[in-house]
Amino acid sequence: MSYTGYVEVGGRPDVRELPGLTITKIAVGPYDNNAYLLRCTATGDQLLIDAANEPARLLELIGDGPLSRVVTTHRHQDHWMALSDIVQATGAPVVAHPFDAEPLPEPVTEPVENGDTVRVGQVALEVIHLRGHTPGSIALLYAPEGDRPHLFTGDSLFPGGVGNTWGDPTRFKQLITDVEERVFDRLPDTTWFYPGHGKDSTLSRERSSLPEWHERGW
Repeated sequence: MSYTGYVEVGGRPDVRELPGLTITKIAVGPYDNNAYLLRCTATGDQLLIDAANEPARLLELIGDGPLSRVVTTHRHQDHWMALSDIVQATGAPVVAHPFDAEPLPEPVTEPVENGDTVRVGQVALEVIHLRGHTPGSIALLYAPEGDRPHLFTGDSLFPGGVGNTWGDPTRFKQLITDVEERVFDRLPDTTWFYPGHGKDSTLSRERSSLPEWHERGW
């Protein structure tokens, strides 16, 4: 079956095969969080984005393959409830932005900043710092040569708008500016993005709504 990006808690994961990388998306926990397991097709190395909940299901997904690292996109608890279980079971190092490191239940052994690279096997993922939802929210960009880019956005960008900034105009302005300048202004419309909850989308579907997002302030 072709990839749809639609998953539900308790349901089957959805799998997407890309040049050099396999993406497995699964929904876990009471807040319907997305977790993404990335596997380098050349080496078999794996990387988990957001050990959100249901550690037994995540460990089943990881299987016997090596887990190179766990990336936490931001500090909010619903995105790291299974982090300690995954780290203790696999020994994988933890990746996060320093601004969001303190609340995490495991030490961040690989802190990252905007423009840094996170590797899984032979695959390089670019870190994009998107400030506003939290101070240290990050996205991960996979841009394979000859194929569309793929962006894992945490809670900073969803179909229909940017992440929650709780009515704070300063935080909203920071987030919408970062999303415009660091995502929409530099990546092509074909870019597919994978959020921390719910369905995926593409920049082409969302770009025309940017003025509306500015106007409504969320």
